[in-house]
Amino acid sequence: MPGAIHTTIIPNLTMQIAHSPLHLTYCTNIHPGETWAQVFANLQAHLPRLKSKLSPDRPFGIGLRLGAIAAEQLLQSTNLVQLQQWLTVHNLYVFTLNGFPYGNFHGEVIKDQVYRPDWTARDRAYYTQNLIQILAVLLPEGIEGSISTLPISYKPWFTGRDAMVLALTQATGHLANLVALLNNIAQKTGKVIHLGLEPEPDGLIENTEELVAFFKHFLIPKGAQQLKKQLGLQIETTERLLYQHIKVCYDTCHFAVEFETPQEALGKLTQSGIGISKIQLSSAIEVEIPQNQPDRLALQKRLQPFAESTYLHQVIAQHQDGHLQRYRDLGQALPHLLNTKAQQWRTHFHVPIFLEDYGGLKSTQTHLIQTLSYIQSHPICQHLEIETYTWDVLPTDLQLDIDTAIEREYRWVLQQFESDRARRRSIAHIIN
Repeated sequence: MPGAIHTTIIPNLTMQIAHSPLHLTYCTNIHPGETWAQVFANLQAHLPRLKSKLSPDRPFGIGLRLGAIAAEQLLQSTNLVQLQQWLTVHNLYVFTLNGFPYGNFHGEVIKDQVYRPDWTARDRAYYTQNLIQILAVLLPEGIEGSISTLPISYKPWFTGRDAMVLALTQATGHLANLVALLNNIAQKTGKVIHLGLEPEPDGLIENTEELVAFFKHFLIPKGAQQLKKQLGLQIETTERLLYQHIKVCYDTCHFAVEFETPQEALGKLTQSGIGISKIQLSSAIEVEIPQNQPDRLALQKRLQPFAESTYLHQVIAQHQDGHLQRYRDLGQALPHLLNTKAQQWRTHFHVPIFLEDYGGLKSTQTHLIQTLSYIQSHPICQHLEIETYTWDVLPTDLQLDIDTAIEREYRWVLQQFESDRARRRSIAHIIN
């Protein structure tokens, strides 16, 4: 790692969320750019301006998205030193990184390529190692760091159970190696960093049940044995290290699309001993399926613009008896809309979180509100990251410049916390 790096100590960091240990940021994946020069130019253009509006007198956190090229370049020459100096001057700090997209995230067809390389590949491990080294330098003392990453791989790539088992086993080996690195950093610097596996529809790990199974049957038993041999520690210690450094990135859009409630999902993960690395605040598209054909045709037409060619927009349909039907992409699902017997569709599309209803469509904002309420009474996580990057789908009269749009998302989140605190005070007053 480059030298001449100083460590920033930021006392009482609470971002804008008063009376709370929570750190709030937005993910900079909204800004296009794959080289470090492009990423840094975006930070310089947007972060000071947003800070002046949202947190003029207090430190302002950054959720930094670095692809493989930018991460490699940031570790070269004096780039990391220059970044830290810039952060200090502007009273900014980095506490979380988005390590899901390895390559280009804008301007071309991404679809399932967002999963390449997956966790079976050394390139994914090497890229994540670079992110760990970067965050270990930038992370202020007294704060844990988080790095979100893909849910091992993309399920449709695998044709049988044996292939999936092999992939999960290979991924466990790479993750265990990084836990050894993370443990070494914690021992030397006192800084604790965790990786957050981010389940999403059609991921090799896509829901709570599969998360628990991965930890129970792969990560903990196999990873602990590997670390025992590698580090010479007792099995109980290596298991603890795995739970400490491998957690979950809970994306509210993804879990809503899976028709899981935050109370059930977060409760089950906690009961299983699995920690939450960070919570990404996002909303999906939700539609009730009308009974008559004219209304279905109108809904099909309304959804068509969302079936765009850049990203995957997985659809999960819920039927009256509760069973779920899955489509790999919205474009594949739309032809079935006219004849489906499902009652509701939810679509993976990160729509702005401040809206519940827009242009005749609904969002899964309720899941997000329930999550924010849950974590106030269950302090399971300290990192919140707004992840909205689909501003162009807004109705014309609601479209704003990007900084104003991001600010609006922040203020909506802060209002939810203020409203929830007011509700709790009212209930306490009535009880007493």
